Amino acid sequence: MPKVWRVVIMDSQPTRMLGTKLILEEQAHLRVQGMVSSCAEGMQLIKELKPELILLDDDLPEGRSELLLGQIRYQSPESEVIVYTDEEGLTVVHTMFSLGASGVLSKQATSSQLILLIEGLRAGFTLLPLEWLRHGIWPIVGPMSKQELFELTEMEIFIMERIVQGITYDKIALEIEVSRRSIDNYLRKIYVKLNVSTRAQAIEKFTLHSQMHSQIYA
Repeated sequence: MPKVWRVVIMDSQPTRMLGTKLILEEQAHLRVQGMVSSCAEGMQLIKELKPELILLDDDLPEGRSELLLGQIRYQSPESEVIVYTDEEGLTVVHTMFSLGASGVLSKQATSSQLILLIEGLRAGFTLLPLEWLRHGIWPIVGPMSKQELFELTEMEIFIMERIVQGITYDKIALEIEVSRRSIDNYLRKIYVKLNVSTRAQAIEKFTLHSQMHSQIYA
């Protein structure tokens, strides 16, 4: 008998979320364990349940999926994550996969297309619409050399990893036994190296490259 997959749905639209739940639970091997519109509630649920499948709206009120995928992968690395998006084309697909998504689906997709994608993931495959593939050639990304990687020190990497996990600056300062001002100094250096100006930009860029590469060396 096929293993029953537990599902968590994170969606900004309650009506769509309920409809998706009804579609999924028509399948004997899918059980929706939680439905949330809050990023914080969703991350807590994922941390506790470690579900086999997560359906993630790419535009939740508290933040876009690009910023959430790294946290999801940290809390539940074995979960399959399908991102719902209004955007189309290989650029967004490649970005989502690089950040840890298992599949990408248009918000206009039919229920049968959703089930087909889930069945593919259960068998170890993902699916893409032919129309998206016809928009361009899949952008192959080769391995990057050390010179091409961001030159973050081990301490800077640790700080960014903790920030991605949602740890406060004050708690990070206590963990590494430095002052709060020292964390600000580290962040200024990190922003320069990542060529960003905000916390959100730093998280997005760091998460993208840490997902594409198992380690970042100074």
